[in-house]
Amino acid sequence: MLVRKRRGWEIPEREATPEAVYLDRRTFLGATGAAAIGCTLGCAAASESRAAPGTRGMEAVEAAIRANPGKYPAPRNPRFVLDRPLTDRAVAARYNNFYEFGTDKEAPAKHAGALTLRPWSVEVSGLVEKPLTLDVDEAVRSFPLEERLYRLRCVEAWSMAVPWTGFPLRLLLERVRPLAAARFVRFVSFHRPQEAIGQRRMPWYPWPYFEGLSLAEAMNELTLLVTGIYGKPLPPQHGAPVRIVVPWKYGYKSAKSVAKIVLVDEQPPTFWNTVAPGEYDFRSNVDPAVPHPRWSQAQERSIGTNEIRPTLPYNGYGEFVAHLYG
Repeated sequence: MLVRKRRGWEIPEREATPEAVYLDRRTFLGATGAAAIGCTLGCAAASESRAAPGTRGMEAVEAAIRANPGKYPAPRNPRFVLDRPLTDRAVAARYNNFYEFGTDKEAPAKHAGALTLRPWSVEVSGLVEKPLTLDVDEAVRSFPLEERLYRLRCVEAWSMAVPWTGFPLRLLLERVRPLAAARFVRFVSFHRPQEAIGQRRMPWYPWPYFEGLSLAEAMNELTLLVTGIYGKPLPPQHGAPVRIVVPWKYGYKSAKSVAKIVLVDEQPPTFWNTVAPGEYDFRSNVDPAVPHPRWSQAQERSIGTNEIRPTLPYNGYGEFVAHLYG
């Protein structure tokens, strides 16, 4: 009889986190003056929206399904299971950090539907042999989609468990063939103040959002280029139409609504390290032993249930990534 021992990062599916809770990641600047102003203006900006919350987001999801028949839901990869329940879908949909659409957790669900999602292309350039510009729907049709259950750990000490749909970023990078000099990967989001109320109301932030990984991190099998969640295409507040997911790092490393991927030879600047260099470093691996300057990271609160759990080193994915850090 075959007896399979569950590894430390695995979570039983019955315990995975629901969808609507997983999205909040940036309210940590609330203690600073700029963040206080941002919250004030972000909340004021919410009054500008006249559409019913979620209406335009639902329309965007349905449009993506029509554009990619038969691609959602994708087959689930059985290697990636959970140690906790999935976050409830409705909870995750309403609990987001996406400053481009406001600082309040519910603001992205209200305002992100203003973002035009089609057409949407991702430009891959820099130190590569074959730069390309790839339409998102073309990517969905060209690469094998799969669903993975991942933990999501926010720097604000809350967590979710989320079913993402996408494919390993490595597959896209292999297509463009990184040059020997390439050592890092830079991600750049959109800049559309006319559509993104947060960009319009908080011009002191260095828009567009930008993040980065080492090339080894980007090529790791856990790093996903994501186009869906909960068996459907991404709704706007989750970073539609395409985002990055890096499950062993704090959530702000997983750039949303990506428009450019650039391979470079030097460590690129990142958004929150630029804004608050004393609080957010480039690596940003989940580590219970390293507190944030203003709070402990030893524990986390599960959104939707408020269960308190001990934080896992590398968010429980050390088996896959610890070797990257020597």
